Amino acid sequence: MKKILVLCTGNSCRSQIAEGYLRYYAKDKALIYSAGIETHGVNPKAIQIMKEDGIDISAHTSNHIDEYSDIDFDFVITVCDNAKENCPFFPTKAKKFHYNFPDPAKAIGNEDEVSHQFRLVRDQIKQYAQNFISENLS
Repeated sequence: MKKILVLCTGNSCRSQIAEGYLRYYAKDKALIYSAGIETHGVNPKAIQIMKEDGIDISAHTSNHIDEYSDIDFDFVITVCDNAKENCPFFPTKAKKFHYNFPDPAKAIGNEDEVSHQFRLVRDQIKQYAQNFISENLS
Protein backbone atom coordinates (compact mmCIF):
# COMPACT_ATOMS: atom_id res chain seq x y z
CA MET A 1 0.00 0.00 0.00
CA LYS A 2 1.30 3.45 -0.95
CA LYS A 3 1.98 6.08 1.71
CA ILE A 4 1.31 9.75 0.98
CA LEU A 5 2.33 12.73 3.13
CA VAL A 6 0.75 16.15 2.60
CA LEU A 7 2.88 18.91 4.04
CA CYS A 8 2.02 22.53 4.81
CA THR A 9 3.18 25.22 7.22
CA GLY A 10 0.80 24.71 10.16
CA ASN A 11 -1.13 21.55 9.21
CA SER A 12 -4.34 23.41 9.94
CA CYS A 13 -6.12 24.07 6.67
CA ARG A 14 -4.80 23.27 3.18
CA SER A 15 -3.04 20.05 4.18
CA GLN A 16 -6.07 18.94 6.19
CA ILE A 17 -8.38 19.53 3.23
CA ALA A 18 -5.96 17.68 0.95
CA GLU A 19 -5.72 14.77 3.39
CA GLY A 20 -9.51 14.51 3.44
CA TYR A 21 -9.86 14.45 -0.34
CA LEU A 22 -6.88 12.17 -0.94
CA ARG A 23 -8.33 9.65 1.53
CA TYR A 24 -11.69 9.89 -0.20
CA TYR A 25 -10.32 9.37 -3.71
CA ALA A 26 -7.60 6.82 -2.81
CA LYS A 27 -10.02 4.64 -0.85
CA ASP A 28 -7.97 1.57 0.14
CA LYS A 29 -5.07 2.18 -2.28
CA ALA A 30 -3.04 4.41 0.05
CA LEU A 31 -2.43 5.56 3.59
CA ILE A 32 -2.70 9.35 3.77
CA TYR A 33 -0.94 11.50 6.36
CA SER A 34 -0.66 15.25 6.78
CA ALA A 35 1.81 17.28 8.77
CA GLY A 36 3.24 20.74 9.19
CA ILE A 37 6.59 22.28 9.88
CA GLU A 38 4.62 23.78 12.79
CA THR A 39 1.26 22.74 14.31
CA HIS A 40 -1.62 25.20 14.56
CA GLY A 41 -4.60 22.91 15.21
CA VAL A 42 -7.25 22.07 12.63
CA ASN A 43 -9.00 25.20 11.36
CA PRO A 44 -12.74 25.09 12.25
CA LYS A 45 -13.61 26.77 8.94
CA ALA A 46 -11.80 23.97 7.05
CA ILE A 47 -13.87 21.41 8.96
CA GLN A 48 -17.06 23.33 8.11
CA ILE A 49 -16.45 23.70 4.38
CA MET A 50 -15.37 20.06 4.03
CA LYS A 51 -18.56 18.97 5.78
CA GLU A 52 -20.49 20.97 3.14
CA ASP A 53 -18.95 18.62 0.56
CA GLY A 54 -19.74 15.48 2.57
CA ILE A 55 -16.26 14.85 4.00
CA ASP A 56 -15.74 14.82 7.75
CA ILE A 57 -12.28 15.95 8.88
CA SER A 58 -13.38 16.85 12.42
CA ALA A 59 -11.34 13.98 13.90
CA HIS A 60 -8.13 15.05 12.13
CA THR A 61 -5.24 16.23 14.27
CA SER A 62 -2.54 18.77 13.55
CA ASN A 63 0.74 16.86 13.40
CA HIS A 64 4.39 17.89 13.18
CA ILE A 65 6.54 16.43 10.42
CA ASP A 66 8.94 14.98 13.02
CA GLU A 67 6.20 12.55 14.08
CA TYR A 68 6.56 10.76 10.74
CA SER A 69 10.35 10.61 10.39
CA ASP A 70 10.32 6.81 10.54
CA ILE A 71 7.77 6.32 7.73
CA ASP A 72 9.07 5.63 4.24
CA PHE A 73 6.66 7.66 2.11
CA ASP A 74 6.05 6.97 -1.56
CA PHE A 75 4.81 10.51 -2.24
CA VAL A 76 5.27 13.84 -0.46
CA ILE A 77 3.03 16.69 -1.56
CA THR A 78 3.76 20.21 -0.35
CA VAL A 79 0.73 22.50 -0.62
CA CYS A 80 2.40 25.82 0.15
CA ASP A 81 5.69 27.46 -0.82
CA ASN A 82 6.70 28.01 2.81
CA ALA A 83 6.57 24.28 3.56
CA LYS A 84 8.48 23.43 0.39
CA GLU A 85 11.23 25.93 1.19
CA ASN A 86 11.47 25.17 4.92
CA CYS A 87 10.80 21.47 5.07
CA PRO A 88 13.49 19.76 7.09
CA PHE A 89 15.22 16.99 5.19
CA PHE A 90 14.25 13.48 6.07
CA PRO A 91 15.53 10.43 4.23
CA THR A 92 12.96 9.09 1.81
CA LYS A 93 12.68 7.72 -1.67
CA ALA A 94 9.41 9.61 -2.05
CA LYS A 95 8.43 11.30 -5.26
CA LYS A 96 7.91 14.96 -4.43
CA PHE A 97 5.06 17.09 -5.74
CA HIS A 98 4.31 20.75 -5.09
CA TYR A 99 1.35 23.05 -5.62
CA ASN A 100 1.12 26.42 -3.88
CA PHE A 101 -2.54 26.78 -2.93
CA PRO A 102 -3.68 30.15 -1.57
CA ASP A 103 -4.09 30.22 2.21
CA PRO A 104 -7.81 30.63 2.93
CA ALA A 105 -7.03 31.26 6.60
CA LYS A 106 -5.66 34.63 5.49
CA ALA A 107 -8.90 35.61 3.74
CA ILE A 108 -10.35 38.94 4.84
CA GLY A 109 -13.85 40.31 4.63
CA ASN A 110 -17.21 39.45 6.10
CA GLU A 111 -18.29 35.89 6.91
CA ASP A 112 -19.64 35.25 3.40
CA GLU A 113 -16.49 36.55 1.71
CA VAL A 114 -14.21 34.44 3.92
CA SER A 115 -16.37 31.36 3.37
CA HIS A 116 -16.23 31.98 -0.37
CA GLN A 117 -12.42 32.02 -0.29
CA PHE A 118 -12.37 28.77 1.71
CA ARG A 119 -14.68 27.14 -0.85
CA LEU A 120 -12.53 28.30 -3.77
CA VAL A 121 -9.40 26.80 -2.23
CA ARG A 122 -11.30 23.65 -1.20
CA ASP A 123 -12.44 23.15 -4.78
CA GLN A 124 -8.91 23.68 -6.13
CA ILE A 125 -7.54 21.11 -3.69
CA LYS A 126 -10.38 18.70 -4.49
CA GLN A 127 -9.53 18.81 -8.20
CA TYR A 128 -5.81 18.43 -7.47
CA ALA A 129 -6.44 15.41 -5.20
CA GLN A 130 -8.71 13.76 -7.74
CA ASN A 131 -6.13 14.21 -10.50
CA PHE A 132 -3.25 13.12 -8.26
CA ILE A 133 -4.93 9.82 -7.35
CA SER A 134 -5.99 9.05 -10.92
CA GLU A 135 -2.50 9.80 -12.27
CA ASN A 136 -0.44 8.12 -9.54
CA LEU A 137 -2.50 5.30 -8.03
CA SER A 138 -4.38 3.84 -11.00
